[in-house]
Amino acid sequence: MRSLINILDLSVEEVDKLLDVADDIIANREKYSEVCHGKKLATLFFEPSTRTRLSFEAAMYELGGNVLGFSAAASSSASKGESVADTTRMACCYADIIAMRHPKEGAPFVASKVSSVPVVNAGDGGHNHPTQTLTDLLTIRRKKGRLNNFTIGFCGDLKFGRTVHSLITALARYEGIKIVLISPDELKLPSYIKKDVIKNNGIEYVQTTDLEAVLPELDVLYMTRVQQERFFSEEEYIRLRDSYILTRKKLDKAKEDLIILHPLPRVNEISTDVDDDPRACYFEQALCGKFVRMALIMELLGLHPEEKESK
Repeated sequence: MRSLINILDLSVEEVDKLLDVADDIIANREKYSEVCHGKKLATLFFEPSTRTRLSFEAAMYELGGNVLGFSAAASSSASKGESVADTTRMACCYADIIAMRHPKEGAPFVASKVSSVPVVNAGDGGHNHPTQTLTDLLTIRRKKGRLNNFTIGFCGDLKFGRTVHSLITALARYEGIKIVLISPDELKLPSYIKKDVIKNNGIEYVQTTDLEAVLPELDVLYMTRVQQERFFSEEEYIRLRDSYILTRKKLDKAKEDLIILHPLPRVNEISTDVDDDPRACYFEQALCGKFVRMALIMELLGLHPEEKESK
Protein backbone atom coordinates (compact mmCIF):
# COMPACT_ATOMS: atom_id res chain seq x y z
CA MET A 1 0.00 0.00 0.00
CA ARG A 2 1.25 3.45 -0.87
CA SER A 3 0.29 7.02 0.07
CA LEU A 4 1.12 10.43 -1.43
CA ILE A 5 2.19 13.00 1.14
CA ASN A 6 4.94 14.90 -0.68
CA ILE A 7 5.46 15.30 -4.43
CA LEU A 8 8.91 13.70 -3.93
CA ASP A 9 7.12 10.47 -2.98
CA LEU A 10 6.79 10.08 -6.76
CA SER A 11 9.78 9.71 -9.07
CA VAL A 12 9.96 11.85 -12.22
CA GLU A 13 9.08 8.73 -14.22
CA GLU A 14 6.02 8.10 -12.05
CA VAL A 15 4.92 11.72 -12.39
CA ASP A 16 5.25 11.55 -16.16
CA LYS A 17 3.29 8.28 -16.23
CA LEU A 18 0.45 9.83 -14.18
CA LEU A 19 0.33 12.79 -16.57
CA ASP A 20 0.21 10.37 -19.52
CA VAL A 21 -2.73 8.55 -17.93
CA ALA A 22 -4.49 11.87 -17.25
CA ASP A 23 -4.05 12.79 -20.92
CA ASP A 24 -5.54 9.44 -21.91
CA ILE A 25 -8.50 9.99 -19.59
CA ILE A 26 -9.16 13.35 -21.25
CA ALA A 27 -9.13 11.66 -24.67
CA ASN A 28 -11.05 8.51 -23.64
CA ARG A 29 -13.46 9.35 -20.82
CA GLU A 30 -15.73 6.33 -21.30
CA LYS A 31 -12.83 3.89 -21.02
CA TYR A 32 -12.37 4.85 -17.36
CA SER A 33 -16.01 5.23 -16.28
CA GLU A 34 -16.24 2.04 -14.18
CA VAL A 35 -12.64 1.47 -13.07
CA CYS A 36 -13.45 2.24 -9.40
CA HIS A 37 -16.89 0.61 -9.28
CA GLY A 38 -17.52 -0.53 -5.70
CA LYS A 39 -14.70 1.61 -4.26
CA LYS A 40 -15.15 4.48 -1.82
CA LEU A 41 -13.11 7.67 -1.29
CA ALA A 42 -13.21 9.40 2.12
CA THR A 43 -12.64 13.15 1.92
CA LEU A 44 -11.47 14.27 5.37
CA PHE A 45 -11.26 18.03 4.99
CA PHE A 46 -10.45 19.73 8.29
CA GLU A 47 -9.97 23.01 6.40
CA PRO A 48 -12.27 24.73 3.86
CA SER A 49 -11.84 23.82 0.21
CA THR A 50 -13.76 24.17 -3.02
CA ARG A 51 -11.66 23.01 -5.98
CA THR A 52 -9.62 20.32 -4.26
CA ARG A 53 -12.54 18.65 -2.50
CA LEU A 54 -14.91 18.90 -5.46
CA SER A 55 -12.28 17.67 -7.91
CA PHE A 56 -11.50 14.64 -5.73
CA GLU A 57 -15.21 13.89 -5.49
CA ALA A 58 -15.79 14.42 -9.20
CA ALA A 59 -12.75 12.25 -9.97
CA MET A 60 -14.06 9.33 -7.91
CA TYR A 61 -17.60 9.62 -9.28
CA GLU A 62 -16.31 9.71 -12.87
CA LEU A 63 -14.35 6.53 -12.14
CA GLY A 64 -17.58 4.86 -11.06
CA GLY A 65 -16.83 4.97 -7.33
CA ASN A 66 -18.51 6.65 -4.36
CA VAL A 67 -17.55 9.35 -1.88
CA LEU A 68 -18.10 9.93 1.83
CA GLY A 69 -16.58 12.38 4.28
CA PHE A 70 -16.82 15.87 5.70
CA SER A 71 -15.89 19.35 4.51
CA ALA A 72 -15.08 21.10 7.80
CA ALA A 73 -13.56 20.13 11.12
CA ALA A 74 -16.63 21.47 12.91
CA SER A 75 -18.79 18.79 11.28
CA SER A 76 -16.50 15.98 12.41
CA SER A 77 -15.57 14.46 15.76
CA ALA A 78 -12.43 16.60 15.68
CA SER A 79 -14.68 19.23 17.23
CA LYS A 80 -15.02 16.86 20.21
CA GLY A 81 -11.28 16.41 20.50
CA GLU A 82 -10.76 13.27 18.38
CA SER A 83 -7.20 12.92 17.12
CA VAL A 84 -6.21 12.78 13.46
CA ALA A 85 -4.97 9.23 14.02
CA ASP A 86 -8.30 8.06 15.43
CA THR A 87 -10.31 9.81 12.71
CA THR A 88 -8.12 8.07 10.14
CA ARG A 89 -8.51 4.64 11.72
CA MET A 90 -12.27 5.13 11.73
CA ALA A 91 -12.32 6.19 8.06
CA CYS A 92 -10.34 3.08 7.10
CA CYS A 93 -13.31 1.01 8.24
CA TYR A 94 -15.52 2.60 5.60
CA ALA A 95 -13.32 3.68 2.68
CA ASP A 96 -10.70 2.31 0.28
CA ILE A 97 -8.70 5.53 -0.03
CA ILE A 98 -8.51 8.81 1.94
CA ALA A 99 -7.92 12.39 0.79
CA MET A 100 -7.05 14.64 3.76
CA ARG A 101 -6.71 18.39 4.06
CA HIS A 102 -5.58 19.79 7.39
CA PRO A 103 -4.40 23.20 8.66
CA LYS A 104 -1.51 21.59 10.59
CA GLU A 105 1.66 20.65 8.74
CA GLY A 106 2.31 16.93 8.94
CA ALA A 107 -1.24 15.80 9.76
CA PRO A 108 -1.66 13.74 6.56
CA PHE A 109 1.75 12.14 7.24
CA VAL A 110 0.54 11.12 10.71
CA ALA A 111 -2.62 9.74 9.12
CA SER A 112 -0.61 7.69 6.60
CA LYS A 113 1.32 6.02 9.42
CA VAL A 114 -1.83 4.56 11.03
CA SER A 115 -3.93 4.05 7.91
CA SER A 116 -4.65 0.67 6.34
CA VAL A 117 -5.64 2.38 3.05
CA PRO A 118 -3.78 4.91 0.85
CA VAL A 119 -3.78 8.51 2.13
CA VAL A 120 -3.46 11.48 -0.22
CA ASN A 121 -2.30 14.81 1.19
CA ALA A 122 -4.83 17.34 -0.11
CA GLY A 123 -2.95 20.22 1.53
CA ASP A 124 -1.39 20.55 4.98
CA GLY A 125 -0.95 24.07 6.33
CA GLY A 126 1.75 25.98 4.46
CA HIS A 127 3.68 22.79 3.78
CA ASN A 128 2.69 20.57 0.82
CA HIS A 129 -0.03 20.16 -1.79
CA PRO A 130 1.16 17.36 -4.11
CA THR A 131 -2.06 16.88 -6.09
CA GLN A 132 -2.15 20.60 -6.91
CA THR A 133 1.41 20.18 -8.13
CA LEU A 134 0.36 17.31 -10.40
CA THR A 135 -2.44 19.57 -11.63
CA ASP A 136 0.03 22.37 -12.36
CA LEU A 137 2.44 20.05 -14.15
CA LEU A 138 -0.32 18.59 -16.32
CA THR A 139 -1.53 22.09 -17.26
CA ILE A 140 1.97 23.30 -18.12
CA ARG A 141 2.72 20.20 -20.18
CA ARG A 142 -0.57 20.40 -22.09
CA LYS A 143 -0.09 24.11 -22.86
CA LYS A 144 3.69 24.14 -23.44
CA GLY A 145 4.28 20.59 -24.61
CA ARG A 146 7.14 20.12 -22.14
CA LEU A 147 8.23 20.31 -18.51
CA ASN A 148 11.75 21.60 -19.14
CA ASN A 149 13.54 24.63 -20.54
CA PHE A 150 11.26 27.48 -19.51
CA THR A 151 11.21 30.44 -17.14
CA ILE A 152 8.49 30.46 -14.49
CA GLY A 153 7.62 33.38 -12.23
CA PHE A 154 5.99 32.79 -8.84
CA CYS A 155 4.18 35.93 -7.66
CA GLY A 156 2.50 36.85 -4.38
CA ASP A 157 2.59 34.86 -1.15
CA LEU A 158 5.69 32.71 -1.47
CA LYS A 159 6.13 32.35 2.28
CA PHE A 160 2.93 30.49 3.15
CA GLY A 161 2.01 29.24 -0.33
CA ARG A 162 2.13 25.44 -0.13
CA THR A 163 1.29 25.18 -3.84
CA VAL A 164 4.39 27.25 -4.63
CA HIS A 165 6.59 25.15 -2.34
CA SER A 166 5.40 21.89 -3.89
CA LEU A 167 5.69 23.06 -7.51
CA ILE A 168 9.21 24.44 -7.05
CA THR A 169 10.23 21.12 -5.49
CA ALA A 170 8.77 19.22 -8.46
CA LEU A 171 10.27 21.46 -11.16
CA ALA A 172 13.73 21.22 -9.57
CA ARG A 173 14.00 17.73 -11.08
CA TYR A 174 13.56 18.93 -14.67
CA GLU A 175 16.28 20.47 -16.85
CA GLY A 176 16.55 24.08 -17.96
CA ILE A 177 14.15 25.58 -15.42
CA LYS A 178 14.70 29.21 -14.41
CA ILE A 179 12.72 30.50 -11.44
CA VAL A 180 11.75 34.13 -10.79
CA LEU A 181 10.54 34.82 -7.24
CA ILE A 182 8.28 37.90 -7.04
CA SER A 183 7.02 38.96 -3.62
CA PRO A 184 7.14 41.64 -0.96
CA ASP A 185 10.02 41.18 1.47
CA GLU A 186 7.62 39.96 4.16
CA LEU A 187 6.35 37.11 1.97
CA LYS A 188 9.60 35.81 0.48
CA LEU A 189 10.12 32.12 -0.20
CA PRO A 190 11.34 30.40 2.99
CA SER A 191 15.13 30.24 3.09
CA TYR A 192 15.18 26.47 3.59
CA ILE A 193 13.37 25.93 0.25
CA LYS A 194 15.70 28.36 -1.50
CA LYS A 195 18.73 26.56 -0.05
CA ASP A 196 17.64 22.91 -0.09
CA VAL A 197 15.69 22.92 -3.35
CA ILE A 198 16.80 25.79 -5.61
CA LYS A 199 20.46 26.28 -4.72
CA ASN A 200 21.26 22.63 -4.03
CA ASN A 201 19.89 21.67 -7.46
CA GLY A 202 21.84 24.43 -9.20
CA ILE A 203 18.70 26.12 -10.49
CA GLU A 204 19.05 29.63 -11.89
CA TYR A 205 16.82 32.04 -9.98
CA VAL A 206 16.07 35.72 -9.52
CA GLN A 207 14.41 37.37 -6.53
CA THR A 208 12.55 40.65 -7.03
CA THR A 209 9.67 42.78 -5.80
CA ASP A 210 8.84 44.12 -9.28
CA LEU A 211 6.42 42.00 -11.32
CA GLU A 212 6.23 44.33 -14.31
CA ALA A 213 10.00 44.42 -14.71
CA VAL A 214 10.33 40.64 -15.11
CA LEU A 215 7.02 39.91 -16.85
CA PRO A 216 8.47 40.08 -20.42
CA GLU A 217 10.88 37.19 -19.77
CA LEU A 218 8.35 34.72 -18.32
CA ASP A 219 6.98 31.65 -20.09
CA VAL A 220 4.76 30.78 -17.13
CA LEU A 221 3.36 33.12 -14.47
CA TYR A 222 2.08 31.46 -11.31
CA MET A 223 -0.02 33.96 -9.36
CA THR A 224 -1.06 33.36 -5.75
CA ARG A 225 -3.31 35.13 -3.30
CA VAL A 226 -2.12 36.56 0.00
CA GLN A 227 -3.68 34.07 2.43
CA GLN A 228 -5.52 35.77 5.26
CA GLU A 229 -5.86 32.51 7.20
CA ARG A 230 -2.06 32.18 7.53
CA PHE A 231 -1.56 35.62 9.15
CA PHE A 232 -1.41 36.27 12.87
CA SER A 233 -2.10 39.97 12.33
CA GLU A 234 -5.07 41.25 10.32
CA GLU A 235 -3.31 44.61 10.02
CA GLU A 236 -0.32 42.97 8.31
CA TYR A 237 -2.63 41.03 5.97
CA ILE A 238 -4.49 44.19 4.93
CA ARG A 239 -1.18 45.95 4.29
CA LEU A 240 0.11 43.17 2.00
CA ARG A 241 -3.00 41.76 0.34
CA ASP A 242 -2.91 44.07 -2.69
CA SER A 243 0.85 43.88 -3.29
CA TYR A 244 0.35 42.56 -6.83
CA ILE A 245 -2.65 42.89 -9.10
CA LEU A 246 -2.33 41.50 -12.63
CA THR A 247 -4.34 43.48 -15.20
CA ARG A 248 -4.89 43.15 -18.93
CA LYS A 249 -2.87 46.33 -19.44
CA LYS A 250 0.19 44.90 -17.66
CA LEU A 251 0.06 41.88 -19.99
CA ASP A 252 0.95 44.15 -22.93
CA LYS A 253 4.56 43.59 -21.87
CA ALA A 254 4.26 39.80 -21.65
CA LYS A 255 4.99 37.11 -24.23
CA GLU A 256 2.13 36.12 -26.52
CA ASP A 257 2.51 32.48 -25.51
CA LEU A 258 2.74 33.17 -21.76
CA ILE A 259 0.47 30.97 -19.67
CA ILE A 260 -1.03 32.37 -16.46
CA LEU A 261 -1.74 29.91 -13.68
CA HIS A 262 -3.35 30.32 -10.27
CA PRO A 263 -4.23 27.55 -7.78
CA LEU A 264 -7.36 29.54 -6.87
CA PRO A 265 -9.31 30.92 -5.15
CA ARG A 266 -8.31 34.39 -6.29
CA VAL A 267 -9.32 37.49 -4.41
CA ASN A 268 -8.25 40.46 -6.52
CA GLU A 269 -4.67 39.57 -7.53
CA ILE A 270 -5.87 38.81 -11.08
CA SER A 271 -8.29 41.34 -12.49
CA THR A 272 -11.38 39.84 -14.14
CA ASP A 273 -10.43 41.61 -17.36
CA VAL A 274 -7.64 39.03 -17.71
CA ASP A 275 -10.10 36.12 -17.83
CA ASP A 276 -10.82 36.53 -21.54
CA ASP A 277 -7.13 36.72 -22.47
CA PRO A 278 -6.05 33.47 -24.20
CA ARG A 279 -3.04 33.37 -21.88
CA ALA A 280 -5.30 32.91 -18.83
CA CYS A 281 -5.28 29.19 -18.04
CA TYR A 282 -6.39 29.01 -14.39
CA PHE A 283 -9.89 27.65 -15.01
CA GLU A 284 -8.53 25.05 -17.43
CA GLN A 285 -5.98 24.31 -14.71
CA ALA A 286 -8.83 23.57 -12.27
CA LEU A 287 -10.32 21.14 -14.79
CA CYS A 288 -6.95 19.40 -15.21
CA GLY A 289 -7.06 18.77 -11.46
CA LYS A 290 -9.96 16.36 -11.84
CA PHE A 291 -8.23 14.27 -14.49
CA VAL A 292 -4.89 14.00 -12.73
CA ARG A 293 -6.64 13.01 -9.49
CA MET A 294 -8.49 10.31 -11.42
CA ALA A 295 -5.13 8.98 -12.58
CA LEU A 296 -3.71 9.13 -9.03
CA ILE A 297 -6.69 7.37 -7.42
CA MET A 298 -6.38 4.51 -9.91
CA GLU A 299 -2.63 4.25 -9.36
CA LEU A 300 -2.86 4.15 -5.55
CA LEU A 301 -5.67 1.58 -5.68
CA GLY A 302 -3.80 -0.48 -8.25
CA LEU A 303 -6.70 -0.36 -10.70
CA HIS A 304 -6.58 -0.04 -14.45
CA PRO A 305 -9.34 -0.09 -17.07
CA GLU A 306 -7.95 -3.18 -18.82
CA GLU A 307 -8.10 -5.18 -15.58
CA LYS A 308 -11.63 -4.05 -14.84
CA GLU A 309 -12.83 -4.95 -18.32
CA SER A 310 -11.37 -8.46 -18.11
CA LYS A 311 -13.18 -9.41 -14.89
